[in-house]
Amino acid sequence: MLTCAPLLMLAGCPDDETATPGKVSAQATAPTLAPVAKPAAATLPAAVPMQSVDASANVLKAQGLINKAEASYRSGVDNYNGNRLDAARVDFDTAIDTMLTSGMDLKNDPQLADEFDHLLNAVNSLEMVALKQGNGFSPKLEETPLESAEGLTFAPNPELTAKLKSELQIKSDLPLVINDEVAGYIGIFANSTSFRAHMLHSMERGGKYKAIIQKALADQGMPQDLFYLAVAESGFQPQALNAKSGAGGMWQFMPTGAYGLVRNGYFDERFDPEKSSIAYAKYMKTIYNQLGDWYLSMAGYDWGPGNIQRAVMRTGYADFWELYRRNMLPKETKEYVPKILAAIIMAKNPAKYGLDKVVPDPAVVWDSVNVDYAIDMRLVADLTGASLAEIVSLNPSLLRMSTPNDLSFDLHIPVGTKEVFTGRLKSIPMEKRNSWRFHVVRPGESLDAIATTLHAHASDVADANGLKAGEAVAEGDELVVPVTLVTASKHQQRYVARRGDTLITIADRFNVSVEDLRAWNHISSGALRTGASLNVAEPVRFGPSMRSRRVATRGGRSGRGGGAKTSRRGAVESVARGSTHTNTHASTRGIPKSALVSSAASRGAVSKTKHKAAR
Repeated sequence: MLTCAPLLMLAGCPDDETATPGKVSAQATAPTLAPVAKPAAATLPAAVPMQSVDASANVLKAQGLINKAEASYRSGVDNYNGNRLDAARVDFDTAIDTMLTSGMDLKNDPQLADEFDHLLNAVNSLEMVALKQGNGFSPKLEETPLESAEGLTFAPNPELTAKLKSELQIKSDLPLVINDEVAGYIGIFANSTSFRAHMLHSMERGGKYKAIIQKALADQGMPQDLFYLAVAESGFQPQALNAKSGAGGMWQFMPTGAYGLVRNGYFDERFDPEKSSIAYAKYMKTIYNQLGDWYLSMAGYDWGPGNIQRAVMRTGYADFWELYRRNMLPKETKEYVPKILAAIIMAKNPAKYGLDKVVPDPAVVWDSVNVDYAIDMRLVADLTGASLAEIVSLNPSLLRMSTPNDLSFDLHIPVGTKEVFTGRLKSIPMEKRNSWRFHVVRPGESLDAIATTLHAHASDVADANGLKAGEAVAEGDELVVPVTLVTASKHQQRYVARRGDTLITIADRFNVSVEDLRAWNHISSGALRTGASLNVAEPVRFGPSMRSRRVATRGGRSGRGGGAKTSRRGAVESVARGSTHTNTHASTRGIPKSALVSSAASRGAVSKTKHKAAR
């Protein structure tokens, strides 16, 4: 993983509120991007001859499209610079899809072609800087505080140990000890600017999940200060992923095992903060019941309880520090326990270690709705009145922009929206919930404008809502918007590029987005080789498509530990059924150009659903 300085943003802020594609500040703190010139804004002449009305109208329409796409792009830049990468991904996809789905001629209109090329290049450049993988931007992952101080050594210092014993508050529901080893790490951490910065960030993030974690621990009768193990495991980052071992989530569970966490091609519950924390509390309880000592249990969490038990049996000492002194533990596990104790003690003495200025992030809360059908996150956002970015951020375990069709999934929606969500959802047939949209009419909107914006046909919208031809809609009316996607053939999953093909022409041919083609085929440049074989429908993926964090190879993963790490965190149930869910929809992240057709069969499927929005 590429390391980054604390609190630095991924890219510089835009120069102003009218930032253009590819333009970043000179004070950018991440790898800067080469500026991309903004295409000249189209303007109408002061006087438009009557014979030029149609041309002028097209220019206005094109400029309106450009303004709309750039508004989404600027929002994406703001979110990108604010390290809100899920929101940035949504905004950038929206910017691209706004143009692709406009129905306007992007190839032959010089104004639109120029804007689209610049926009696409700018977004792709940002994606390259962020090391985008799989299904979109991933949260920027930091090193954990313990990782940031790796490699630092110390010599035993009895004077420091005695001093810390007399000065520090060590009240805890875990047994905390200050010995030479723990004091040594406190001394190292206290003098490490990197450690303090990463520790501060961890404790800020921890505010989001503290209540969730502590409830899970309390329900299992576990000490509340086991909360701090996430400082070592992930720095309270729910989507942390170890590329070497496959361990993932806030508690770094392995991808195989039987601890009740479901993993398939659509979602991975290791990345669900609540479910993974419940699994963690249960697993720690199991380890403690097996080993009977908290220090041994922490070591068992890292190396595997079976390995610890065998070390105890070989020496006759059920004591971590005795195993430590006898070199019966891998190097990482020897360091793991005293480092965690040092971090806990420092957290409990915040003023002394510069951690008293921590402002914890607000707790993450949601309403939960269990769904066993496919529903697109755009529709969820429509029904709840939330932004798509908010819905995505509330569901970190979801690997796609749609839930699976026949697997149960606990969908998280904003607090207080469950009743309106379920009420509005009744208006949309179950089989249409992965494609249709929902819209509350805003002041001045017409049926035609709504249909154009959401890529539907006005006649279909009218039929679906029981409206008569030409009937006006009023502010506050709630409309079901039938959007039917043309899907690629289930049997035609790959395409061999021909001479003259580009990603845009192939995407248009198969009704998928350019960005999906790039992601499915791991394409980072615009070049396309004649004869290249491409996925033109989304391949089934197992597990997360997220950027991995670097972590030291642990004893349980190699060397003395063999493969014990699998048993150490084998708390995930792998659901093979996920392999049957191949997504044949045109796009999981944007409806591509030409992907809209009228659906006579769906007309009238919903009648008289037009009514005032719930306030």
